[in-house]
Amino acid sequence: MIAILRGVEPQNALAVADTLIEAGFQIIEVPLNSPEPLVSIQRIAERHGAHAIVGAGTVLTAAQVDAVADAGGRIIVSPNMNPDVGRAAAARGLYWCPGVVTPSEAFAALDLGASVLKFFPAEMVPPKAIAAMRAVLPQDAVVAAVGGVSPDTMSAYFEAGVNGFGLGSALFKPDYSLDDIGKRAVAFTDALETLR
Repeated sequence: MIAILRGVEPQNALAVADTLIEAGFQIIEVPLNSPEPLVSIQRIAERHGAHAIVGAGTVLTAAQVDAVADAGGRIIVSPNMNPDVGRAAAARGLYWCPGVVTPSEAFAALDLGASVLKFFPAEMVPPKAIAAMRAVLPQDAVVAAVGGVSPDTMSAYFEAGVNGFGLGSALFKPDYSLDDIGKRAVAFTDALETLR
């Protein structure tokens, strides 16, 4: 599961990350349209980078890839499938997770070395559609559903062949308390455990 911390502020980044790591999350994404995202990425990576994968979301350019890598990020998540971003991530040895919706985008992303295919927004790609694409994708392709995922909808996506989930506002919003974030995180980790 990928925790998407859209809007997190640097002064809260460590406390939020600590809460999520304690709940069992191992991948943390700070979208670049958050306040001072590179500061948050650097702080989280310094504390948790040895046992979690930390990086950025909403990465749209090769220059942003370099900035994330320089901040200590190891994962590049994008809403789209931009070959320049993929090549830049590969050049820096980073995990690249492009947003895809169609088989053409998915296969092009895999050809460029995508680590994870991010079906986004998942509301536009229901489980039946992912299952159909899974039938033609390589068996070892890693697929994540991102956007609108809740503990209640995880099962249908998992049965369709999804390997992971990107979790945004159902998990974190800047105005959620740490206690609320912790409870939401546990609800997701518990839901995932029932799928295994």
